[in-house]
Formats: sequence, C-alpha cells, structure tokens
Amino acid sequence: MKSFYWAVLLTAAAWAQAPEQIQINPPFVRTPDKVVNAMLKLAGVKASDVVYDLGCGDGRIVIAAAKDYGAHGVGIDIDPERIQEARENARKAGVETLVKFDVNDLFASDIHNATVVALYLLPDVNLRLRPKLLKDLKPGTRIVSHDFHMGDWKPDKHELVDASSNIYLWRIPAK
Repeated sequence: MKSFYWAVLLTAAAWAQAPEQIQINPPFVRTPDKVVNAMLKLAGVKASDVVYDLGCGDGRIVIAAAKDYGAHGVGIDIDPERIQEARENARKAGVETLVKFDVNDLFASDIHNATVVALYLLPDVNLRLRPKLLKDLKPGTRIVSHDFHMGDWKPDKHELVDASSNIYLWRIPAK
C-alpha cells in the first residue's frame, strides 16, 4: 500500500510540474515465480540478452534472467524503496555484477540496449509505452508482458500460466 501511496504522490507532483506529461504509476504487485519463469522462457532469454524490466519492483525478473540464463539485466522503477529492495535481492542471489537497477521514469529511460523488455503494467500504461518501444528498440527485440496486452497490436505468442495469468510476446518489427 505504501508503494501505491508513493505512486499517487509522484503522479500528483508530475501533473503539477508538467501536465502534458502525466505520469501513471501502477501499484506494486509481485509477479509469481512461476509466471516469471514462463515469461523468460516465452521470450527465449539466453546469456547474450540484455533484459530490461520496466516497473521492475523487487527486481525478480532481471534477477531470474541473470541467475537462470546468465543474461544481463536492467530494472527501472520510480520507487526508490523498490530499487533498494531489488539491489539487495540481486546481492543475495549473487548476480549483482550482471544486473543494475535505476530509479527512473520508464517513459524517460534509455532502453535502446534491450534485447528483451519485460512488463507487468496496467493496460493504459502499456498503450502509452507502445510508441516508445517501437521507436527506441531495435527490430527483433522481444517484449513480454504479464496479464496485459497492447491494444490492437497482436502478440506473436500468447500463453496461459496456471489457468489464471496471461503472458504475451511481441517482436519489434523491421523499421
């Protein structure tokens, strides 16, 4: 609940400073480990990948990508408490040399090095993020989302995990 309160305050502050750039910060909800594993598998993560998690929360997706696949990872979240927690989780998992976590607005973040982008954001945030993904990412970059789609952008793959969690995969098309 504290994360949600923090997000509401940041949203109000962002609106007061720049109404044309309203920031939407969904509440922090942990992705179950089984879903994390299914997302990474669906995205075909390998050691050569750089996995970005936008709205990374406690860092579990990039930490799993590093620990299970040897991939590098970058987690971005607007909540400094979540980033501190993610850094501590990476240290405990022994992958702190493979991952980094930044306090930042996912809409302002430099994501061009990503080969995989993980999302667990609300549908309206996914839709607002879609133009940035298409503009900033290289063709072939994989995007995997937990539970929420991208409007009329049809996923390349869709799976159901434990009969309750949808995961979607898209690839950035050629420009």
